[in-house]
Amino acid sequence: MRRVVPVGILLCLLIVGLSPGVATAQAEDAPRVRLVATGGTISNASGGRLTAEELIDLIPDLTRYATPEFEQFANVASSSITLEQWLSLSRHINELFDGDPELAGVVVTSGTDTLEETAYFLHLTVRDPRPVVVVGAMRNPSTIGYEGAANLLQAFRVAADPASRDKGALVVLNDEINSAREVTKTNAVRLQTFETHGYGVLGVVDRDRVVYYRDTLKRHTDGSEFDVFAIDQLPRVDILMVYQGAGGELIDAAVDDVAQGIVIAVAGAGATSGTQREGISAALDAGVYVVSATRTGSGRIASRNGGGNGAASYRIAAEDLTPLKARILLMLALATTNDGAAIQRMFTEY
Repeated sequence: MRRVVPVGILLCLLIVGLSPGVATAQAEDAPRVRLVATGGTISNASGGRLTAEELIDLIPDLTRYATPEFEQFANVASSSITLEQWLSLSRHINELFDGDPELAGVVVTSGTDTLEETAYFLHLTVRDPRPVVVVGAMRNPSTIGYEGAANLLQAFRVAADPASRDKGALVVLNDEINSAREVTKTNAVRLQTFETHGYGVLGVVDRDRVVYYRDTLKRHTDGSEFDVFAIDQLPRVDILMVYQGAGGELIDAAVDDVAQGIVIAVAGAGATSGTQREGISAALDAGVYVVSATRTGSGRIASRNGGGNGAASYRIAAEDLTPLKARILLMLALATTNDGAAIQRMFTEY
């Protein structure tokens, strides 16, 4: 049965002068890049999700820049990806790189709602200098103005470019390259939603070439100490927010529910509200790690104790990580060590 091409895809293909499934001539010795598709809006056409192969068929002039390979890891909304799948995905990408020295890079599709979290997890756990590029789309393939094919093309170009090595996991949408550590989704619906507050983009994907303007200095990928092959399960870590009149009862509930760590999205550079301070003290006394991460979206929270002693050793400053990313780093840290000074060091170095 002939597949009906959604109108958004058809318009994109007509604009670039291609029809579905038609590939252009391949550039000689184009770098090999593998697409690992997990689903998300970029695949979510009316009548069924597009497969990895169908996504490849949509990308104009792809073989000018890369020799594409593809596989279907999952095909779900990003909010449906589990922590177990994070571990499996990272292990799989590590195995791809370990078993194929000639592979230039990997492109991972993701839904945009949790894309920054998946990307940061890969940033910390794929222990190889070759690029992992995470990409998505804000409009689905059945929508006029679907940008998924363009984003995929730019992601493949970035993954194939030798200059993308040693930069950790990268997020590519809207012709911009951001570090997985720093990028965040800033708008629920606009195409230009992914931004890096305070620092700006790492680079851009322009008509002629991929251009980088700065580098990533924090530890990541092949400089990481986190080994997903040694982790069977990620520890439970919850996020709670500071707001006027907030009580400490939710902190108590997280401790009672056997959370091993809690990230507090603090006001400003560390303020809490209501009875949260009492709840935090009780959590620290119970041996639960509490990380302070600013809810503002940018800015740094400095460590006050360097690890400390007793309950103080369980109080960690998140530096400039957002609460979402502080949670990911704390999960990996707790899967690796139970030493407060070591965990604070990780937040400083990563």
